Formats: sequence, C-alpha cells, structure tokens
Amino acid sequence: MTLNLHNSPFSEAQTKLINELYPTLTDYQKVWLNGYLSAIQTIEDSNQPLEVTVTEQGQTVSLLEAVKQEATILYGSQTGNAQQVAGKLKTALESQGVEVVLSAMSDFKTNNLKKQKNIFIITSTHGEGDPPDNAISFHTFLYGKRAPKLEDVSFSVLSLGDSSYEFFCKTGLDFDEQLEKLGGKRIVPRVDCDLDYDDQVSQWIGQVVEAMAQNTPSKQLEYQNIPVAVAASEKSAYDKNNPFYAEVLESINLNGRGSNKKTQHLELSLEGSGLTYEPGDSVGILPENDANLVTALQLSLGFEGSEVVTVKNHSKSLNEALTLHFEITVLTKPLLQKLAVFSENDKLEALLEDDSKLKEYVYGRDLLDVVQTFGPFNWNAQQFVDQLRKNPVRLYSIASSQKANEEEVHLTIGKVFYEVDERERLGVVSGQVAERIRIGDKIPVYIHKNPNFRLPENAQTPIIMIGAGTGIAPYRSFLEERAEAGIESNAWLFFGDQHFVTDFLYQTELQRWLKDGTLTKLSVAFSRDTEQKVYVQHRLLEDAEEVYRWLNEGAVIYVCGDEKYMAHDVDQTLRKIVAEQGGKTEEEVTLFFNELKSQKRYQRDVY
Repeated sequence: MTLNLHNSPFSEAQTKLINELYPTLTDYQKVWLNGYLSAIQTIEDSNQPLEVTVTEQGQTVSLLEAVKQEATILYGSQTGNAQQVAGKLKTALESQGVEVVLSAMSDFKTNNLKKQKNIFIITSTHGEGDPPDNAISFHTFLYGKRAPKLEDVSFSVLSLGDSSYEFFCKTGLDFDEQLEKLGGKRIVPRVDCDLDYDDQVSQWIGQVVEAMAQNTPSKQLEYQNIPVAVAASEKSAYDKNNPFYAEVLESINLNGRGSNKKTQHLELSLEGSGLTYEPGDSVGILPENDANLVTALQLSLGFEGSEVVTVKNHSKSLNEALTLHFEITVLTKPLLQKLAVFSENDKLEALLEDDSKLKEYVYGRDLLDVVQTFGPFNWNAQQFVDQLRKNPVRLYSIASSQKANEEEVHLTIGKVFYEVDERERLGVVSGQVAERIRIGDKIPVYIHKNPNFRLPENAQTPIIMIGAGTGIAPYRSFLEERAEAGIESNAWLFFGDQHFVTDFLYQTELQRWLKDGTLTKLSVAFSRDTEQKVYVQHRLLEDAEEVYRWLNEGAVIYVCGDEKYMAHDVDQTLRKIVAEQGGKTEEEVTLFFNELKSQKRYQRDVY
C-alpha cells in the first residue's frame, strides 16, 4: 500500500513518513495501531486531555493512562504446560504494550479478583476432571459464597487436556461457566486443547491480542489467523518440534529374574546439545509406533503402505505417517465418532450410543481392533489419516542430576504390556525402550521444565519423598543432587513395589546414600511379599507421629506415581495423619493442606 498525497488529508512530510513506516509493520502492529488510534479518538471526543511525548529520535510514544491496557493471567498447572503457555501469552501481550500480571492461581489474592479488568485463565485438567493442585483453592473460591460479582471483568479461558479421558478439559469448562455466572464478559471464546495444542494455543493468543488491541469484547470474535510471534521463557534450540537425537549410552533392566515387571534404566548422551535440566524436570520422547502393529493395521485396511499422504503440508508414505506421526494405540470417543462416518457397519454407531459399553470397549484396545471389528470402511489413505490425532510426546521424570552427570540424562521407564482378545499390547515408548532400542541408537528427545516439582530453595529444609515403582525416578535425581552438593539435612524416602528381591529399584544407591547421610530415613513396602498387601501409605501410618513432627518442622512432601490409586491413597493417608495427630477437623485439615500447597510444601508429579 502506498499513500497518495493528492487523495489524503496529510502533508507531504506526513505522507512520506507513513509510506516509509507502513511496509515495515507486522499485521499485529497494524491492528494495535488501529486500536490505539481509535482509543485516542474516543478520548478526544470525550474532551479528556491528551498527552503524547516523543523521544529525540522520534520513536517512543508515551501512552495516556486512560488507554493503557492491563491484563491478569492466572494459570493452573500440574506439569508445567499451562504455566509455559501463560508465559507465551504474557510475552505476546507485553509486546503490544499491555501491562501484565502473571500468577499461579494459588498465589493470587482472591480479594483482588473483582478489581481486575481483563482476566485470562490457562489451566490443565487433572485426574477425573479435577483442577491441578495449584488451582484447587481458586476453583473452590469461585464456587463458594465469597465469590464476587464480576460485571466489570472481561475474561477468556484456555483449557489443556487429553481427549482420551472422560472429563476432557473439565476444569477449563468449570472456570469458563462460573466466570460467566458471576457476571464476567467473555472477550474471546474458550478453547479446549488436546495433547497436540501448539496451533490452537497460537490462534487463541492471537485472538486475545487482537481483542485487547481493539478493546471491544466480543462473544463471537472472528479471527483471520494472523501470525503471532510468541517466545517461551528459557527457550532452547531443541523442543518437541525440533528434538535432539540423543545417543543411548546404557540400557539396564532394573528388575531381577522372575519379576512380573521390566523397568528400564536408560542413560542418554546430551553432548553437544546445550540442553540443561534440574531435578524435577522431565524428558519428552517423541514416540515411534511398533512396525508390526503398523503393518497389521495397513493390511487390515487394504492399504499397501506406500500410498502418499499429506502431513502438515509435507508428503509422506502412509507407512511413515503411521509409524512416526499419528496415534494408533489409544481410542477415544471423538475418534470413534469420526471413524463411524466412514464405516459401513452399523455396530459402531450402536456402540457410540451406549456410553457404558463404549467405555468398556475402548479400555486397552487400539485402532487395529476397530478396523477389524467395525469394517469395512469407505475411505482413501488421506481420508483415513485425516481422522487421526498426532501421536503425543511421552514425558518421563528425570532420574539423574546434571551436576553429577554433566552431559547425560537418565530415565526410569517401566514397560507397559498386557493382553486383550488374545493379542499382546505394548506401551508405545515403553515397549520401544524395552524391546527395540539398543545401545548406540539415537532417540528424539527434549527437556520439559516442571517448575512445580522442585527441591526446596533452602537446602536445610527437611523433605519427605513418597513414590512407588517408577515413581522413584525424580527422587534419584533429588538424592544425586544432594550427594553432589554434600547436603545432609533430613530426607526421608518412602518407596514401594511388588517384591523385595526382584523389584527394589536402585537398592545399592539408596543404601549408599543412607550410609553417607544424603538420605536420613528409608521406609519400604513390598506389597506381594506378605499375605496382606502393604503399600507406602501403610508405612506412613506406622510412622504417623514422626511424619507429623517433620511437617511441623517445615518439611516439604513430594508424591510421585500413579494418580488414580497410589497418589490418591497417599493423599487420604496424609490427611488422616494430620487430622489425628494434630486434632484437626475436616475443614481445618483442608485449610492445612491448602496452606502447604500455597507454600509449595506439597508437590505432586502424578500421572
């Protein structure tokens, strides 16, 4: 676009400046400038004084307070994903001149809620539709009697979830509905993101930035897919879109002969990557589907595997697409609804109409089952892959300290294997690690930061670590870090597995740390060694008085492992200990644990 002097109200000098500036502006700078000029006009129309200051170079404009935009970003995050997205939104808004307050929900003072003008909620959903730990208190407040009217508040919600779970993105839905009930005005519609969320996040951030620039809240904002430049904090050259190919240095089965389990200790080289991590972080592994499963699926569909399909604007063979890009081992209701459109078998539609039968069918089955049971399907290879979602990255808690292993990272991965309909099923990555990966192979990885699972800043703070099976991984990282730094403050590990003889993971190292003072106490529970099953929660109860004393002395509690059973039972046990040892009511116990969480003294890495 070039401005013509003869058909504009600008002087020759002004026209020259506009024509020099306009081609250099990004789409968002144009949108922002439009919103700014509109706001200035509004001020002039209302006879408010207008002040604009320009630097000597003629580049800096100081905006009037009346048009200065403000935003509060609140995140609820268990593993760090929502927190990272919140950081991206903050960067994008600040680049447009918006003053931003970024806070975990647990740190936000709820009595300030009604004073906000623009609130953006970014949250994951945990377990069976529950808020993540650092969002529980805020969620409870919004649904309580003290929740204020929010008629002057504009808001938008971004929800992260996994559509394979029944209560997909429920926490985000809760916040969205409740903020509206309290009188808030939705500035941008809620977005529910599945595991592959990058594109949706970028689009939502773009909508928010545009809405803020226009300063006109709308329930039906149309977005034209304008690119947004957002940068994550602690940006590395390698991420899930550009992984580092780490060489496998060691792969050891930690379980003894005769064990029902296979737990692989994996050591990877980070040499030359520049990747850094802290105890509590995770490694993301980009999955590769089993070749035998891919071949069986293609044959059942009547495809050869050489058919060319388009994946993210790139041409791939069907075989490569199914091996490296798409999820074929997990069934969800949304997926089956898509597949039913192409099925010539009425039984699939019938299954979708019965939620209880559907839930029973999808558990433990995969895409090959669907193709073999509900065929024939009327589609070509491209139509087939268009129904599938991207194979999500698998995250594994890091089991090493970088201070002790400068250019290495260690993982503890339990092989998932079971049988359904007389066919053995394997976990995608755990099966790959246990059965197919060899020393010298290279696998695509990146570091996933988890700021919500960290050792105390004060090294003298007591810690209580509770985990079962592969849940020991981050504690090996913690203890290696402490050993390297020579820390000997109180540290108590509760570890559980099936059998003492075959399943005592990292036994030699734990005993060494116990001997040199890195670890103060070790309580173990091996559930299959006695007639009555004994778990870590039973060991906690046996030492209830001392556990409570440690808590009163400021100990931080860590829980790592299965969320639905182990972590749930441990949580209930800890609450029982506090109630009985402290003589507290149920309400007082709840307040006690809310305080622990707000002080980062109750941290959970659960899955």
